[in-house]
Amino acid sequence: MTRFFRNQGWVAGLFALFLALFVLTKLIQPGYGSGDFGSLVRAVLPYAFAVAAQTVVVIAGGIDLSVAAMMALTSVTAASMMNGASEEYALFVVPFVLAMGLVLGALNGILIVVTRVPDIVVTLATLFVLQGAALLVLGAPGGAAAEWLKASIVGTLPIPGLPDSIDAWVPKALVLLVVCLCIIWIPLRRSKLGLSIYAIGSSELAAFRSGVPVARTRIIAYALSGLFAAMGGLALTMSTGIGAPIPGPYLLASVAAVVLGGVALGGGKGGLLGPIVAVFVLRLVRTDLTLLAIDPNVTAIIEGAIMVAVVMFGAFITIRGRPAGAMP
Repeated sequence: MTRFFRNQGWVAGLFALFLALFVLTKLIQPGYGSGDFGSLVRAVLPYAFAVAAQTVVVIAGGIDLSVAAMMALTSVTAASMMNGASEEYALFVVPFVLAMGLVLGALNGILIVVTRVPDIVVTLATLFVLQGAALLVLGAPGGAAAEWLKASIVGTLPIPGLPDSIDAWVPKALVLLVVCLCIIWIPLRRSKLGLSIYAIGSSELAAFRSGVPVARTRIIAYALSGLFAAMGGLALTMSTGIGAPIPGPYLLASVAAVVLGGVALGGGKGGLLGPIVAVFVLRLVRTDLTLLAIDPNVTAIIEGAIMVAVVMFGAFITIRGRPAGAMP
């Protein structure tokens, strides 16, 4: 236990902060219960996948500004394909959209590696391209989602042997999130590829001298980012039942949650658990502001200010952590 808190102290602190905010939420609205928690998890779902997409790239020493636009494109693609189609057709749509995100993410990585243009420039360019493509697929919110997909994140998951009072606090959306992230992250984190991603984020030159295939690893990192972004797009369609061609506030939220979750903006440090807990913290802050009946415009200002402050703090820590004489 001591070793866990020493290695995961930041994550433990975030858990404590989340529990404190949850207690505050109960004080603000005593009736806040399992149903409200389920709604919170469904609202967090697209953000969580956006955070996962950003986390992989940031650990590899990069950044992906196209995450939100990729979510929009995959969301409208899925909604358009499922509109008027049979329930069984969604069994084809889901893997197709996931493969689409994987390919688009890999394309980002290839452009960065081949052109040697900074990732912030490349992904900014693809952001506009993907935004335009999303609007070409659907000019306005629309389309549909298969009923079984929508049902997969609504309600709770009964667990044999546990009382109903506990089952009520296990929403399907949370189970889906945990399963999807664990299937990819746990094998990746323990694999040679995962170590290579951390290595190029820590020091690309040192990784290259150690025999790490830097270019291939960077491309795979962006491909995984695209895969997570596609999951976010599907989650968005599953939550709303339609496709959303206009990217939501997922980009800044993903960067803020990554930094708050303990991932160094310079790369090579951090994990996925911290950012996921951080996004729950940020969304619960918004819930509390809403419950306090604060003006929505003021709520947006406060939420944006928190995100900007977190990102600026992360950038400050990154700069302070660089060796003396390093280029900014």
